[in-house]
Amino acid sequence: MSLATPPPEHGGAALELLVHGVGGATPQSMLDDPRTVRITGDETAAVHRRAEDADAEDHPERYAARPVPEAYVWSNLTSGDGTRALWLLLLPFMVVNLAHWMRPPAQGRPRLARLYGVLVRLLALTLTVLLTAAVCEVALDLTAWQCAGTPACADGRAWLGFLAADRGGWWSGPGRRLALAALLPALLVGLLWYLSNRTWTAYEAQRPPTDDTAPGAAGTAPPASGVRSALGRPGFWYGRRLVARLRAAHTAAGLLTVAAALAAAPARQDTGTTAALGLALRTALVCCALLVLWVVCGRGRSERRLDPRLETALITWLPTAALTLLVLTAVHTGWARPGWTSTGTLPGNTVFGALTLAQGGLVVALGAVALLLRRRSHDPRTALAGLGGPATAMLACALGGVMSGGVAQRVADWLDGPATPGTAASPLVGPPVLLSWQASVIPLLLLLLIVPAALLGVRTALAARRLRATVEADYTGERPDPVRTGQIAASRARAALTDSAPTLVGVISAAALLLGAGAVAGAWTSGNVPGRAFAGATPALAALATTTQALGSWMIGFGFLLFVTWGRRAYRDASARRTIGILWDVGTFWPRAAHPFAPPCYAERAVPDLTWRMRSWTGHTGGRLVLSGHSQGSVLAAAAIWQLPAATRARVALLTYGSPLERLYGRWFPAYFGPEALRDLSRTVHCWTNLHRATDPIGGPVRVPAEDGRPAVDAPALRDPVVYGRTRAHPLPEPVLGHSDYQADPAFAERRAALLDRLPPALPRQRADGGPGEEVVDQSGSGRSSG
Repeated sequence: MSLATPPPEHGGAALELLVHGVGGATPQSMLDDPRTVRITGDETAAVHRRAEDADAEDHPERYAARPVPEAYVWSNLTSGDGTRALWLLLLPFMVVNLAHWMRPPAQGRPRLARLYGVLVRLLALTLTVLLTAAVCEVALDLTAWQCAGTPACADGRAWLGFLAADRGGWWSGPGRRLALAALLPALLVGLLWYLSNRTWTAYEAQRPPTDDTAPGAAGTAPPASGVRSALGRPGFWYGRRLVARLRAAHTAAGLLTVAAALAAAPARQDTGTTAALGLALRTALVCCALLVLWVVCGRGRSERRLDPRLETALITWLPTAALTLLVLTAVHTGWARPGWTSTGTLPGNTVFGALTLAQGGLVVALGAVALLLRRRSHDPRTALAGLGGPATAMLACALGGVMSGGVAQRVADWLDGPATPGTAASPLVGPPVLLSWQASVIPLLLLLLIVPAALLGVRTALAARRLRATVEADYTGERPDPVRTGQIAASRARAALTDSAPTLVGVISAAALLLGAGAVAGAWTSGNVPGRAFAGATPALAALATTTQALGSWMIGFGFLLFVTWGRRAYRDASARRTIGILWDVGTFWPRAAHPFAPPCYAERAVPDLTWRMRSWTGHTGGRLVLSGHSQGSVLAAAAIWQLPAATRARVALLTYGSPLERLYGRWFPAYFGPEALRDLSRTVHCWTNLHRATDPIGGPVRVPAEDGRPAVDAPALRDPVVYGRTRAHPLPEPVLGHSDYQADPAFAERRAALLDRLPPALPRQRADGGPGEEVVDQSGSGRSSG
């Protein structure tokens, strides 16, 4: 593809800053040159130029008729080593964090907005407790309590020999087995803390520029009365304080969950002094849990100002106190108690039912708050009429429940050999009944999804048939080709499926809520796994219950492996990232405001990078700048522009293409990318043009109309393919490009040149002494500075 820009009507210094989108890119492909150099940045994210343009500032006469092209490459923030696919195991945490940002606009209703945030943070906390409880179920209950305490299970496993109850070893006592097994969930919590702390340093610790730190910032601050978009607030992309608080609280919650599982086991066996000690420990656990709730419910992000403070005592002592209580509880539980044997299931496993009920109640409350918020401001294009956040939160809870139940069921199946957990032939009682019910609803959920999937397929086929006439009208003067027309019409119809995503998410969330309620009711009323609960029913119903229980368990195991495999491929294969990477990039675009163990937010590195680069260029050269963003790069570009001061924005033009700003972000995140926010972006930047295609399944129009003498942002939809049939200039059939290769369209260079011409002329460069001439700039950093 060619990046050549026709000469603008007026010269002067000009920079074209390219930002790629989903799937990643290389500087060579973005700059259309095999010889590139890194100007500034590091191996994770950097700005590159062609080798011949590396000293562009020293030779301005070469660029009187064209801009200097630069490429900001951020692909290593979201891709790279295949081991990063393990982040997908924390998908429920990422999804619930998304729900935080999906709230409707809250004009004049700050208390409701704060309540919405508190409810999402409480939901996120229940997911941490659920994950830890699931690991406790596997390690403490199924392995140390049931299997090691049952000769029929332990005898066939040499690795359990030193724990087996019938061996009479030092570790054979129930309490000591539990105390040793508690190391596994405790280490998992420690690993999550470490990953969250390390990724903060690697990804999100970049402070945004402020008016007194950015190069060329003098005299560029916006007026005190200026109103900034939410994404333009100084502290929006620097949530260090809240992430640190939540990290401490969630780490403490995980450790307290392990301690609670240990403390519940010997409660009925204790007498005298040990009973008093146990009561004191349980009381301390409750007090520490209340402190965790207070921290989580406390004030959220400090977005209106850059807040570098840290509550060091809280961050240090809360996890330390929880760890101390865990150690004391482990010592108390491991104390020898004559006659204590492990029978049945581990006491206290009703926590899964309590968590499920709590999550259902929080989701319903979140939906009520969302409905109250949307009453004052409701856009008809908002996903699920403003209920996108509660629906997404329900999906996070469903994912957490299914993963917990499925993993517990698979481990139980593995431990009991050919038998089925919970049946008379099995040496194990099995996991809590509720987890078996939750795994059993997976086949039913998939069956329910067949109906909307079939309806979408039929609707897409009908839409493709209707679009044939539109396609032929777009290529007037061409000889109709039914096959070619059908290909283009089908591409447009498939691209429109993206707009049906809210309906599908709503159906899945509603089904998950109803099936989850049914699982809780079935578990509590029957007290048995589905296969035994329906043993006395009709043969067909009994067979269905047994089949769904077995299928759900195996589908979880298969889905887990498939999930990791797809995730690993998405990180290492660019073509796979283009198909499933958009969902991951959307999820990790947002800061960790609800769950500190969610995958890291790459935008907290990328947005400050882009903001610093734009302020550096305009401040040091006085030149014009076209910020060119494709796909997710257009979202990063918009976020960076909102962070700029007014004088810098006046020298910046925005060119977006294949952009999900309205189609995805505007519909799902109305408080931050809704119609008012996008109109504000249009008024904020000097000029803006958006390119889109009807065949693009991701990008689309941004729907910002003409106002105040500014033209509409959206250019007419580009024809795709550019040429309908074979011509002398195009002897081979042109492909349907969809979301890719916008630069290949001739309209791209024309629109870019038009934006450059609309920008004001470059300001004269100043010497260090204030007179006209070349400025001497000393910038330190990685690579050669281009500022």
